[in-house]
Amino acid sequence: MNKLTSIAFAVASLILPGLVSGQSTPRIDQRQENQEKRIDKGVESGKLNQKEAARLEKGQKHVQKMEDRAMKDGKVTKGEKRRIEHTQDVQNKSIERQTNDKQKAKSKSE
Repeated sequence: MNKLTSIAFAVASLILPGLVSGQSTPRIDQRQENQEKRIDKGVESGKLNQKEAARLEKGQKHVQKMEDRAMKDGKVTKGEKRRIEHTQDVQNKSIERQTNDKQKAKSKSE
């Protein structure tokens, strides 16, 4: 193998996994992004305190780890998608419950 071929192979091996993961789970990725924004808005508005936000962020990381594990072989199966989306549903309900629990974050002046 010549040097140019080696470089091309190395670049392709770095780029292709990113392209595959970016294309195979757009719905999951969009939901993750939307849920992250909801958590951020909850913190900004004071509807979520730091402890609640940290717990919700931990749940988001769990979903991301599930997706990452599913993508290891380059394809997310229907069963894997179903499990990830179920976990996102649970996370969605947690975000909804925590942002509407009438508990306010302490302001900085308190």
